[in-house]
Amino acid sequence: MTVKIFDTPEVQDFLTTVAGFDQDGGSERAKQIMHRLLSDLFRLMDDYDVSAEEFWSAVSVLNALGNGTQFGLLAPGLGFDHYLDMRMDAADRERGLLGGTPRTIEGPLYVAGAPEAEGFARMDDGKDQDGETMWLTGQVRDVDGHPVAGAKVEIWHANSKGGYSFFDPTQSEYNLRRSIFTDAEGRYTARSIIPSGYGCPPDSPTQQVLDLLGRHGQRPAHIHYFISAPGHKHLTTQINLAGDPYTFDDFAFATREELVVPANRIEDPAEIARRELDGPFSEVVFDIELAKTDAPELQVRHARPRAKEDEQDRHSQLAGTAKV
Repeated sequence: MTVKIFDTPEVQDFLTTVAGFDQDGGSERAKQIMHRLLSDLFRLMDDYDVSAEEFWSAVSVLNALGNGTQFGLLAPGLGFDHYLDMRMDAADRERGLLGGTPRTIEGPLYVAGAPEAEGFARMDDGKDQDGETMWLTGQVRDVDGHPVAGAKVEIWHANSKGGYSFFDPTQSEYNLRRSIFTDAEGRYTARSIIPSGYGCPPDSPTQQVLDLLGRHGQRPAHIHYFISAPGHKHLTTQINLAGDPYTFDDFAFATREELVVPANRIEDPAEIARRELDGPFSEVVFDIELAKTDAPELQVRHARPRAKEDEQDRHSQLAGTAKV
């Protein structure tokens, strides 16, 4: 038996009441969005004959996601983060704001307040016995090829086991997190370790949802960036390391062809000595192009809850409790 009641006056009146259209208070935009969302969901329940058992099973998953602060992990897995990027790319094209290194998703694991350095920083604490030394370097330029001195390059990535400091309590504070200001030639350099990819916790509600879709929850080895400079569009991006089995099969849909970068193994003793290292290392070169803009709102990253960004903000505090 298939029940179809969505288009009845009774249901339509009910949706109007639930969305608060018959009340004077609240946000008109919130009411409109909620009405559309509930309408789409109610229609879905009709069209797919959703049972009470299926509905409450979904509620259970939502409860588990909230308890683990995992909505920020599932969102990229369901394509929301990439879709937001697609919309922002389209908005840039409408503004005529063309060129520059492509954006891609931020992810949920940024932590504000990383130590700052001029030109060069060591990112790792030297305690990761499995970590392969990485020499990460590049130049920040504008779309005309001119170096951008004093650009702020914020970098964060996982350790050799796929864990991020702060969220992984076994790591030291701000391990593998730094902010580097470019030198007069727009260059930045960091000594760190090659990150590992990681997967969603196998028993997590995020992976439970992905299992229902027949999908894995793996991310390739990657390195996150925020880049900002006065007069230039803020850039949120990340690079994926070439050769990882998931480079072009990222569950979070963050891979862009222009952002796949090799890690080149260097064993030349002269190159090792020039960098004052103890042995062979891998060099990763990532040059960045920033688009110019006079719009102040485009020169800063968009607002969202981020760990330690606002210690007085409850949403910022919650962002720091994600179980990943």
